[in-house]
Amino acid sequence: MADISENLAKELWETAHALADAARAAILPHFRAHGLDAENKEAGGFDPVTIADRAAEEAMRDLLARRRPEDGILGEELGTTEGTSGLTWVLDPIDGTRGFLSGTPTWGVLVALADESGPRLGLIDQPYTAERFCGGLGQARWSGPLGEAPLRARAPRGLDEAILFTTFPEIGTEAEHAAFSRVKAQARLTRYGMDCYAYALVAAGQIDLVIEAGLKPYDIQAPIAVIEAAGGVVTDWEGGPAHRGGRALAAANPELHAAALALLNA
Repeated sequence: MADISENLAKELWETAHALADAARAAILPHFRAHGLDAENKEAGGFDPVTIADRAAEEAMRDLLARRRPEDGILGEELGTTEGTSGLTWVLDPIDGTRGFLSGTPTWGVLVALADESGPRLGLIDQPYTAERFCGGLGQARWSGPLGEAPLRARAPRGLDEAILFTTFPEIGTEAEHAAFSRVKAQARLTRYGMDCYAYALVAAGQIDLVIEAGLKPYDIQAPIAVIEAAGGVVTDWEGGPAHRGGRALAAANPELHAAALALLNA
């Protein structure tokens, strides 16, 4: 893990905020617009992409070409650009395009900066509600219509008091769904369909757990940084690193993480 000086951290955070601002400007004219079309990227399923997804990633890439041309880029829509600095910007211009198409404000822009060990900073931005959740390199902050405040995940509690989220009720394979159901059976409340916004709620101290499968690196790297900065824990379902994607367990604290992990592997 490379050391990042205070001055460099300031520059990187300024860049992250500028990226999120650029994505907001590109996306919002298309949100809840009548006649918005989507292409399907997944044969046999539905993985939509819109003009807003592509416009936002293009805007972020243009900004990085001017401000941080030495850094690599991994983006959902436009692939990988190699860099020379050892740092890579991981971009998901609209995480939750299905929600975006449906008019719900639970999608978001994900910006992460990673080195070989995983994400060093992360930002979850919801342009329509003007909320931004930031974590890493000394920051754990939320800003929105009600002002600004530190991010702090919830204190330990029993699974029988926990709030659990996942995006799809039919999570993963049959075996993965069965593992999720073991945790669901003990949780107080289970909710669905929030995409990246659920991870932001873990960091903000509103919910306790997010369990998902089938993730890509750009889906999870920003949430990892934000949640860890707020005191939470994010791993794969075996307790290892989750930044490469696949299956993820995000918990507000180590105690709940351990309890959920045990059930996932029962």
